[in-house]
Amino acid sequence: MKALQDVIVLDLTRVLAGPYASMMLADFGAEIIKIEPPGVGDDSRAFGPFIGEESAYFMSLNRNKRSMTLNLKSPAARALFREMVKKADIVVENYRPGTMEKFELGYSSLKEINPRIIYAACSGFGQTGPYRNKPAYDVIVQAMGGIMSITGPEGGPPVRVGASIGDIIAGLFTVIGIEMALYHREKSGHGQMIDVGMLDCQLAVLENAIARYMVTGTAPGPMGSRHPSIAPFEAFTAKDGSLIVGAGNDKLFEKLCKVIGQPGLAQDSRFATNAMRTQNVRQLKDLLDAAFVHKTVDEWLQVMEDAGIPCGPINTMDRVVNNPQIVARDMLVGTEHPVAGMVKMAGIPIKLSDTPGVVEQPAPLLGQHTEEILQEFLGLSEQEINKLRENKVI
Repeated sequence: MKALQDVIVLDLTRVLAGPYASMMLADFGAEIIKIEPPGVGDDSRAFGPFIGEESAYFMSLNRNKRSMTLNLKSPAARALFREMVKKADIVVENYRPGTMEKFELGYSSLKEINPRIIYAACSGFGQTGPYRNKPAYDVIVQAMGGIMSITGPEGGPPVRVGASIGDIIAGLFTVIGIEMALYHREKSGHGQMIDVGMLDCQLAVLENAIARYMVTGTAPGPMGSRHPSIAPFEAFTAKDGSLIVGAGNDKLFEKLCKVIGQPGLAQDSRFATNAMRTQNVRQLKDLLDAAFVHKTVDEWLQVMEDAGIPCGPINTMDRVVNNPQIVARDMLVGTEHPVAGMVKMAGIPIKLSDTPGVVEQPAPLLGQHTEEILQEFLGLSEQEINKLRENKVI
């Protein structure tokens, strides 16, 4: 038994935010029917890097799903979709607001067909507000949501966060909304609409930045790797590279001072409390860098870990994927793709004791399961399916 076994999801999403959300549902047993435009499919099928002609980007986001093609511009295709909604639990889409309504497939229409349907819409700016019709990509939302203004070296230009967190965070919030709606439906018997805007999600994770602005009235800027309210809590320079140290309270700072051979720093009036250390953070960093430069990163990590001081290396991807903790937690998994062969990707970060998630199937080829889905859901014959293909419905 899987956590989401027998939950049927009609997935109209593409690229990242929506497919990330439906992938999480799929990992825990939901039946994901990925509905793609005939001929081209999800935009991300054309995004590199490629293994042969298959997109590794697409494959990393669409495991455990089945793919069917459906041309929603065709009235016949929309009729098929409505029939499928009768048997589905969830519809997920990340079109621009109003698109599904133009197809007469918006929530208000679908709930008439199936009152239990949960309809999740994940868009750039949400279904309401003056920006609802604006197009959005991750970098646009990172910029407008403020996170780029606090990312990068101190005094430097705004920097995009390396991962597409504008999309990924929206995908995570979409899953949270779906799970809450599923729980509510168990009690009420009714579905509902979930409206997630990427810009809203960016604001929701700014925590300290918003608090600082609300208290001080001054817009914070980038600070490199350091924390605005805790010190020392940033990268320091060792003999052969950099490491991260997070001495988040006075006791840990005392331990750090002993480890570097300068116990008197903990009593220095400039650094005696976290508030004073934060106020004098530049002086503190200069002193700590001068101490750290005498040993290698590995040497410092060993002595600090022995002392119980939070620390870590700044790993590149080659070191991340071979990290023993990552390996032990099954956070790198592989699937055997029918065209691309063995494809490695990130594993499942949520570990459930009784109903764990599992990566069982590779990402589907475009339309790979169209026939079997139409037969299963609608009982169509091979002749009827061939006719739909001739008419460019599928």
